[in-house]
Amino acid sequence: MTTTLRPTEPLQRAADGTRSRHYQVCVNSRPVGVLHLGTSPALGDSVAVIRRLHIDEPDRRRGRGTVAALAAEEVARGWGCRQIETAVAGDAEAGVRLAQALGYVLRNRGMTKPLGDTPPALPAGSRARPMTPDDFAAWLAHESEQYARTWIERGVPEAEAYAKARRDHETLLPRGPATEDMLFSVLEHEGERVGVLWLALREDRAFVFDVEADAAHRGRGHGRTLMLVAEGQAITAGRSQIGLNVFAGNTAAERLYESLGYETTRYTYYKPLQ
Repeated sequence: MTTTLRPTEPLQRAADGTRSRHYQVCVNSRPVGVLHLGTSPALGDSVAVIRRLHIDEPDRRRGRGTVAALAAEEVARGWGCRQIETAVAGDAEAGVRLAQALGYVLRNRGMTKPLGDTPPALPAGSRARPMTPDDFAAWLAHESEQYARTWIERGVPEAEAYAKARRDHETLLPRGPATEDMLFSVLEHEGERVGVLWLALREDRAFVFDVEADAAHRGRGHGRTLMLVAEGQAITAGRSQIGLNVFAGNTAAERLYESLGYETTRYTYYKPLQ
């Protein structure tokens, strides 16, 4: 039996230049599932994204998804893409196994935690204060560089990584530190600065965009304290859930978040297209 992709629409072009197309997954012309392939608004038109891959229940566990994913890679190569990525739900074990079997590498995972009603207490001697304009300027330069380097280390070309960092910060922070629903904090311990926090307040939850203990003060529990600050700010703002993104390989951060009760809700995998 032959598994193929059959387009169900013309190739679509968005205003930002990205492409997408829906397909039926067919076995000997019989539809057995669907696939939606596009390119990345975040990383550019050279990065393909499998936005959806679904195989109907009667045809699962027969390799249909594997062949469909490989066919999507060939389409992406034809589009000139140099990389392909896909997201898998945190509880979708079959999706994780498929991505790993096809040679995809874990890039990052999204994690969330439900919050209570009472802000957690901070350790004795620790307090958070808002960033000053000078704090913000220094932090933004450092954070932008680190953010771009993180993508470069995960296979994104340097020019595209720096462009993404610039674009993301311009989109998220159109008014800099005065951008609505963005909180920027400095953590002090015994009167000395030890770390920084960037927390976003969304409609139904909060999201930690950046949390970092200063290099000279790492390994002393300040990362945990910064996360308690984030949770306290979220609760005070009336949010019932908090989320974050952690890049693969940041083992210390992953262990910290897990110890605080965060659970993985999404894995993002990527693969170079040779």
